[in-house]
Amino acid sequence: MDSSNAADDTIDSPSSTKNVYKDPDDGRQRFLLELEFIQCLANPTYIHYLAQNRYFEDEAFIGYLKYLQYWQRPEYLKFIMYPHCLYFLELLQNANFRNAMAHPGNKELAHRQQFYFWKNYRNNRLKHILPRSLPEPGPEPPASTAAPPLLPPAVPPTSAPSPALSAMQYSIPPASGVAKNDTRNSGIDRRKRK
Repeated sequence: MDSSNAADDTIDSPSSTKNVYKDPDDGRQRFLLELEFIQCLANPTYIHYLAQNRYFEDEAFIGYLKYLQYWQRPEYLKFIMYPHCLYFLELLQNANFRNAMAHPGNKELAHRQQFYFWKNYRNNRLKHILPRSLPEPGPEPPASTAAPPLLPPAVPPTSAPSPALSAMQYSIPPASGVAKNDTRNSGIDRRKRK
C-alpha cells in the first residue's frame, strides 16, 4: 500500500507536471484584442501613426505582424469586417512599405486609393460578376460554288490626294480649333466678387 501512495505522490507533485498557463476566459479576450488590432490596420492614418512613432523599427512588433498573418486563414477570416486590413497586413511585411507610410503624402495616397476602391467597388464587381450575353450565332451562310470577289469596287481617283489625318483630327471637326467655352484660354477672373 505504501508503494501505491508513493506513486500517487510523484504524479501529483508539482515538479513532474508542467506549469501550463490557462486563460480564465479560454483566450476570448486575446482573440478580441487581436481582432480589434488587425482591423485597425485597415486605416492608413493608424498605420501612419505607427510609423511616425517608430513601432515599425521594433523587431518584436515586426514579429507580431508576422504572427498575425494567421488571420488570413478561412476559420478566422469570417470574423473580419474590414477586409482591407488583411491587404495592409500583407503590405506591412515589406520594409519599404513600412518606411513609406511614415510620410504624410503616402498616407493620403493610400487613403485616396482606398476611397476610390470603395466608391467604385459595386460597379467594378458587377462588371466581373454579371454574365455577358453571348452573341447569338446567325444562320450559317450556304456554301456557294461561286468565288467571292477578291477586290473591293474601285474608288474613282480624286484630283489631288488629301493628306493623312492624325488620330486627333478624327475627333475634332476641321476648322473648329479650340472650343469657345474652353476655360483654359478665357481671360475671366474667377475670384469671388465682393
